[in-house]
Amino acid sequence: MSFMSSMNVSASGMSAQQLRMDLISQNIANANTTRDENGDVYRRKTVVFSEKQDTFSNALVAATGSRTKSTTGTGVKVTSIVEDHVTSMNQVYDPSHPDADEDGYVTYPNVNTVTEMTNLIDASRSYEANVTAFNATKNMLLKGLEVGK
Repeated sequence: MSFMSSMNVSASGMSAQQLRMDLISQNIANANTTRDENGDVYRRKTVVFSEKQDTFSNALVAATGSRTKSTTGTGVKVTSIVEDHVTSMNQVYDPSHPDADEDGYVTYPNVNTVTEMTNLIDASRSYEANVTAFNATKNMLLKGLEVGK
């Protein structure tokens, strides 16, 4: 793995975690939103990650066996942003609310603030780990350049 590809792996991780933190912030901001622009109740959003596929030429070389297959990663990418349809929505009895149904219940989003804050801490630590790996690679490169002095 070259130093640039290891920096690219770290950079892709930072970008992915930044998007994850943005979605978590959006979930927290909409924790009490009973109606979105379409009139529906806000649903919690999550991000789905997958490994980046290497370039076609590298994959072809690895698939044909002309070079040993590399076990190093190529980074991470965001595959999709999905709404959570598994977790149930919160029903609160409040007949005076304008969005209450005929029984007086208001449907609130399926956002749990404690879960979101835990996920936010996890995402920020993952971001920090990628920054540390990026800086370590950069420092090794700089030390390598100093060898010739």
